[in-house]
Amino acid sequence: MLNIAIDGVAGCGKSTIADELAKRLKIKKFNTGLVYRAITCEYINKYGREQKPNKKLISQFVKDLNVSVTFENDNQKVYVNGNDYNDILREEAVSVTTPLISGYDELREKVREIQRTFAKTNDCVMEGRDIGRVVLKDAKVKLFLTASPKVRAERRLNQIKDIDKNATFEEILKDIEKRDREDREREHGAMVPADDAIIVDNSNETLQQTLERCEKLVREKQ
Repeated sequence: MLNIAIDGVAGCGKSTIADELAKRLKIKKFNTGLVYRAITCEYINKYGREQKPNKKLISQFVKDLNVSVTFENDNQKVYVNGNDYNDILREEAVSVTTPLISGYDELREKVREIQRTFAKTNDCVMEGRDIGRVVLKDAKVKLFLTASPKVRAERRLNQIKDIDKNATFEEILKDIEKRDREDREREHGAMVPADDAIIVDNSNETLQQTLERCEKLVREKQ
């Protein structure tokens, strides 16, 4: 199987690169975030939004989880215990609750099993957290995308300046540096590259240039 693991810091285009790379290589792009969101929908359905998670509750919840991932017309679909939540995965309640349950290691290990099972039988690009170091240790290609905090802050400001007139470069830079620090220091899922990952710094590249470089790296590995 051709498995491509993509990790990297926030704001460096990981999701876009993964999407476009999968299209160019004509393989599947596995979206880990959708799996966590679908599982969150099942949690809300079972316990309600007001039930705060705890280790005991999550442990029992994970034991009863049956998750399947399919592709319909090239669109990833996730079904949990036979339930179809695909139309509501982006709702605010799901976005708010997902971080509350996704940090528990039992749940994370359940998702890792789903990821590994999928990768064993599908050529795929997989982007998320700890893909190269933990989830797909034997991936054919491991890429770690990065860019300087200042460059990422400038990109973010350009994205939102028409929506948020009060946004400033200084505030965005501060938030990015804070998130980078927290991501590096996480007990589980720290945002650091695998020892054999190829570091792709796109501080001085356009997204298109980064995509072309990543495609070239993959084809060389093939």
